[in-house]
Amino acid sequence: METTFRPGLEDVVVAETELSLVDGDGGRLVVRGHPIETLATRRFEDVCGLLWDGVLPAPPRADAIRRGLAAGRCEAHREIGPALGADDAMAALRAGLAALRSGDEPPDAIRFRLTGAIAVFLAAWYRSRSGLAPLEPDPERGHAEDLLRLLSGAPAAAARVRGLDSYLVTVAEHGMNASTFTARVVASTRSDEVSAVVAALGSLKGPLHGGAPGPVLDMLDAIGRPDAAKAWLEAELAAGRRIMGLGHRVYRVRDPRALVLETALAELERTGVASRYLTLARAVERAAVEVLDAHRPERRLRTNVEFYTAVLLDALAIPRALFSAVFAAARVAGWLAHVAEERAANRLIRPRQRYVGPLPTGFDGPSLLAVG
Repeated sequence: METTFRPGLEDVVVAETELSLVDGDGGRLVVRGHPIETLATRRFEDVCGLLWDGVLPAPPRADAIRRGLAAGRCEAHREIGPALGADDAMAALRAGLAALRSGDEPPDAIRFRLTGAIAVFLAAWYRSRSGLAPLEPDPERGHAEDLLRLLSGAPAAAARVRGLDSYLVTVAEHGMNASTFTARVVASTRSDEVSAVVAALGSLKGPLHGGAPGPVLDMLDAIGRPDAAKAWLEAELAAGRRIMGLGHRVYRVRDPRALVLETALAELERTGVASRYLTLARAVERAAVEVLDAHRPERRLRTNVEFYTAVLLDALAIPRALFSAVFAAARVAGWLAHVAEERAANRLIRPRQRYVGPLPTGFDGPSLLAVG
């Protein structure tokens, strides 16, 4: 009797979506009809509008989104208490968001509250852990600009704001990943948005989904200089360890988001904001591709988004301890769009599983593939 998983079982389609197309073979990401390369020049507020409304916002909608996110940040500042005592940034977000009210209200209200809250809670937690008082949000500033100010305590240069906007836009949406699927499962039960986003955060907190950008910098620190890259990488593979920032479950070519973020880094350097890692990162990427192709030619492991995420966020003076939380500050826009789409489908997600355990003597069941 067959008791093993069928090949390709993990590829079963569980939803139809209008939000994004992730082309793993071609190395393309399309968000509501727009290539990610063109969206990366927009502000985060614009992509929130695209994800939530289906079109890039024009006035007065664009102004309403900007004001709404600002109001969400200001409201969240009054509710930072539960986030401050957590041991890490992701736990701070989980605690802070779980305490937010959720009720029968217009979709924009909860979207603005949740998106604003993640930015405010992560900055407040970091400043508190550093012995500094959390700052009040500035409703006159854009979302990326205010997030940088809430972290550093000083206004950010325009080039840094553009760099963070590029990052937030680039990672705001990316198909049916683990955290997005989690949010959709919760939404399919007709639960509320706060519950869906808190559940998604729990999924993102796992190191196999949201935990790799920081270790990329640890790798670069360990390598130290471009001419040491190849020998270091070969030693890591010989020891059976992973190379951080290389390989992706979907992409079989270079992650298109890696190029977008590398371009954002180059633009930062042109405007006088130098990255201490960019030259080394490029050399390590070249060496890693060469070494991995020789080690596992059948895999074609290429650079993923986390590789240049680490370098870009470091250039923006964002601490490593916040990398996953800042990712959540972007991805919440996509989570909320998926929640709305799943609610519109109005069908409980009920996956099936294949039973591979022991059976009673004489059992004559119709199938081992059954609801879980």
